[in-house]
Amino acid sequence: MSIFEDRVDAGRHLGRRLSDLRGQDIVVLGLPRGGVPVAFEVAAALDAPLDVIVVRKLGLPYQPELAMGAIGEGGARVLEERVLAHARISDAELKAVEDRERTVLENRVARFRKGRTRQDLTGRIAVIVDDGIATGSTARVACRVARQLGAARVILAVPVAPADTLGSLTEPDEVVCLATPHHFSAVGYHYRDFSPTEDDEVVQLLDAAAKRLQNSQPAARKTEPAEESAAEFEEEVEIPSRGIRLQGQLHLPVPARGVVVFAHGSGSSRHSPRNRYVAGVLQQAGLGTLLLDLLTPAEERNRANVFDIELLARRLSAATDWLSSRRDTASCTIGYFGASTGAGAALWAASEPTARIDAVVSRGGRPDLAGPRLSAVRAPTLLIVGSYDYEVLELNRKAKSMMRCPNQLAVVQGATHLFEEPGTLAAAAILARDWFVDYLLPATAGPKE
Repeated sequence: MSIFEDRVDAGRHLGRRLSDLRGQDIVVLGLPRGGVPVAFEVAAALDAPLDVIVVRKLGLPYQPELAMGAIGEGGARVLEERVLAHARISDAELKAVEDRERTVLENRVARFRKGRTRQDLTGRIAVIVDDGIATGSTARVACRVARQLGAARVILAVPVAPADTLGSLTEPDEVVCLATPHHFSAVGYHYRDFSPTEDDEVVQLLDAAAKRLQNSQPAARKTEPAEESAAEFEEEVEIPSRGIRLQGQLHLPVPARGVVVFAHGSGSSRHSPRNRYVAGVLQQAGLGTLLLDLLTPAEERNRANVFDIELLARRLSAATDWLSSRRDTASCTIGYFGASTGAGAALWAASEPTARIDAVVSRGGRPDLAGPRLSAVRAPTLLIVGSYDYEVLELNRKAKSMMRCPNQLAVVQGATHLFEEPGTLAAAAILARDWFVDYLLPATAGPKE
């Protein structure tokens, strides 16, 4: 039974559990690869630097998913003696697996450290994060590595793990775990979306975390209480629109300066793992987000509604008006993030004479569906398309030629329509974040008149 939507969701929950660490001298250390998206969310929640500790599981030669031990940077090694004895693994077999995994480990260290200085752990609190624990081999190795690098205190933090494994861990000073299911079989069973994390995505997330810290303002943080700078607000909302109520999820920093409304033509925007991932990246940059379902479940069953751009745009405008009626968002700049047919709706809504939209981003969108209204859009618009999404790429090029507002076409190499390829969604999210930050959170801008 799944507990978490995806690694982003798990990381947010874990970040909230660890909130007492905010303001302390900590470094968040993700275990590549799957632990890094979780650690990215934790680092953002704690306003802390993000780094990695590279470890490799030593899988049984005939059953690689079962760990007989693990190795880490600096020569650290942990062996599961009970597994080795039961499986009757010879020294030669163990050495062959370790040599192979050591090569992979060293290659990954070189890739992840390229152009990036390792965070100094001397005298600091190391918060080691993974997406879950099964046998605990890699977690124990990671704790040993952190200790060797000078960490004064080691905290192991994971979303899910079996209770007996947690009870056997002696390496960390403290263990934080959100869930210990009675029937634990594998980490991935407790996630709705447990898609593989690739090296490219790890690098993207490390770069994004470094940029977030670089763009932060330490002087401002020193003069404000930690709890005020960490304040945020999230709620499930209902937005009225001509007799129906649109379901949404609103996330705001306090105070809020800019909000991005997500326009999704089909399926649930609130529950879309891709939209939630992008929303998380925007939230870490200080933006509010409104994940919005523009169609009711019953309406979604009629495929024609997905392409009713005027209907979708009208409801998007209703959500924008609703934001302007709230005290906490009335003065915010507003952006639209549209995917697929939702991008056409976003541009249609942005073209209205009374629209006060400050930026639009389309990811794999159909801006052509806004038709002649494209030339009336005034908001700066970024069109993001995958290089392998040939038909949609051509439609976006034609749409761009019709636009009169400031606009750009960004092509993400190696991506198809849904940005499922390793690292491509992270690349799109970073492009969107930078566009919205530039236009919704300019450094010198005050609230809208």
